Amino acid sequence: MHLPLFQDILIILGFSVIVVFILQRIHLPSILGFLITGIIIGPDGLSLIGAGHEVDIISEIGVILLLFVIGLELSLKQLASIRKTILVGGVLQVGLAIAVAAFISRLLGFSWNEAVFTGFLVSLSSTAIVLKILQDRNEISAPHGRNALGILIFQDIIVIPMILVTPILAGEATNVGLALLELLGKSALIILITLVSARYIVPRLMHFIARTRSKELFLLTTLALCFAVAFLTSQAGLSLALGAFLAGLVISESEYSHQATSTILPFKELFTSFFFISIGMMLNIGFFLGNAGIVLLIVLIVFIIKGSVATFATAILKHPPRVALLTGLALFQIGEFAFILSKVGIENGLLTPEMNQYFLSVSIVTMFLTPFVTMFSEQLSAVLIPPAIQRRWGMYLSNGSKGEKQEEPQLDNHLVIIGYGINGRNVAKAARYIDMPYVILELNSNTVREEKAKGEPILFGDATHSHILNSVKVNKARVVVVAISDPTATEYIVSNIRNICQSVYVIVRTRYVSEINELIALGADEVIPEEFETSVIIFSRVLQNFLVPVDEIETLVRSIRADNYKMFQSPPQLPRTIKPTRIPDFKVTSVRLEADSGDVVGKSIAKANIRNKYGINILAISRKNEIIYPVYPNEKLHHNDLVYVSGDPENVEQFHQAVK
Repeated sequence: MHLPLFQDILIILGFSVIVVFILQRIHLPSILGFLITGIIIGPDGLSLIGAGHEVDIISEIGVILLLFVIGLELSLKQLASIRKTILVGGVLQVGLAIAVAAFISRLLGFSWNEAVFTGFLVSLSSTAIVLKILQDRNEISAPHGRNALGILIFQDIIVIPMILVTPILAGEATNVGLALLELLGKSALIILITLVSARYIVPRLMHFIARTRSKELFLLTTLALCFAVAFLTSQAGLSLALGAFLAGLVISESEYSHQATSTILPFKELFTSFFFISIGMMLNIGFFLGNAGIVLLIVLIVFIIKGSVATFATAILKHPPRVALLTGLALFQIGEFAFILSKVGIENGLLTPEMNQYFLSVSIVTMFLTPFVTMFSEQLSAVLIPPAIQRRWGMYLSNGSKGEKQEEPQLDNHLVIIGYGINGRNVAKAARYIDMPYVILELNSNTVREEKAKGEPILFGDATHSHILNSVKVNKARVVVVAISDPTATEYIVSNIRNICQSVYVIVRTRYVSEINELIALGADEVIPEEFETSVIIFSRVLQNFLVPVDEIETLVRSIRADNYKMFQSPPQLPRTIKPTRIPDFKVTSVRLEADSGDVVGKSIAKANIRNKYGINILAISRKNEIIYPVYPNEKLHHNDLVYVSGDPENVEQFHQAVK
């Protein structure tokens, strides 16, 4: 049986693997690889894809899942905190972009209705690409990320009225006013349903599903909620993507949002790749090459207009100049929803086929440039807004509004407890005693609900997923304690922790001594088997019964433990009036220089500028089983050296990445 779609999917995945692999080797974003793949295999490239319509449907699912995950990572409270950006910033950005683009179009000889429609197209940015890049760079919660998100939400809402107004611009007689009122009523109803669901219905439903401990049922329920809300908004005349975003917000109000995100992520990554590939397939290479000069000139004009307008709109909200410019640089491209609008324009005679080709070429080129602009946005902001202007602007802002509420302080230099059984509870109790910041991961939904009600910082999530570990900031933690009963899951967790961060100290509780070596090999710093500790307690009680002096028993216990594994000893019990001194926020750890060349290996410590560049100090070097100490600035670093460093956890991790 011949399945054309199966063949097309194989071609898409095969070419994607090759192209993305090549770009990853030269440190370019995967989005570029997907766009290039689409150009290569598209109808104007090698023309290898036959089921183009089916690929478009798959790509639409990718956009739905992307917006769903973005919604999961936010909350209604966070969304309310950027309401000013959505309303004021969105209106200013869209309104000014339409006005400026329409004015330029009129100067070029377009009729007023064609000019306004061109402004509609130019005003819309790419929700999928911008949010994907911000998410990959962990900048969704950054000030410019929140601004971009707010403006994009407004764009996704305003595109529907634009579609309804387009026939009026073309001179068609339709009752747009009634349609807009109907749309407004439906939107209000959907918002009401969203609020009620988030507050009363979905948290109870997710708790009931989580109690079954069935991963398959949890996944199916999460997907069903996503597509149900997306379908509901689509029926109301809004976009599927906006509905998916609202679905994510609904689930984000429950304690199961992190687990839902980790469950959906693999599907999101797969389907969004199809979206970017489908965008690349739309580029007419022949038309682009034949009109490259005009296309690139229009791209430059769009970049200046949209970047400036978004920057101005953000500046009006009294954000610092750097934040305003970073927001503008993130939103300069023309987005995917403009493609839908362009089809309506063609149907109503506001866009000729030739102008549509210019529009498609400019849109895809701006999308293609977005990852590059984002990569160098910090450098561009420093060049475009000199420090003197930033200081004057900052003084102006300090006398004005404080703006929207900032995010709550992030976890930093904290303890992560995985598993909230007897061991996890005791560790948490000790952390509370010395006032140490900590967070708990637990898979028992009843336990999570009960402990959260008591004020415990506990999250529902499976720590075998990297996303869950990232949600508790493992890369910024000081210690991770793994205290679960599943040996296979424990191995996955330790391995994932080490893939995320090499410097965090990992302590694992296991049942049997035989599991120690495997866990140490995977990256655990300490492995404490219950089997061994139980035997120590038993022979201690036996010796006490034979009236062996307590000090001799303790000496023997220390000796046995030292022979089997190194383990911290509990300090003597302190009076309640004594509080331990808080540990400074720095780490002392070892890093292997795995690279055979680069900015560090093969250079002296002074020439590599280690302290200034990475913010760490090299304390000692282990080379061929010899310790070099003290270490002087002229000491040369060699491949395979084991260097002992001290510094902030993030700086240590940055240094480790530089020498891998």
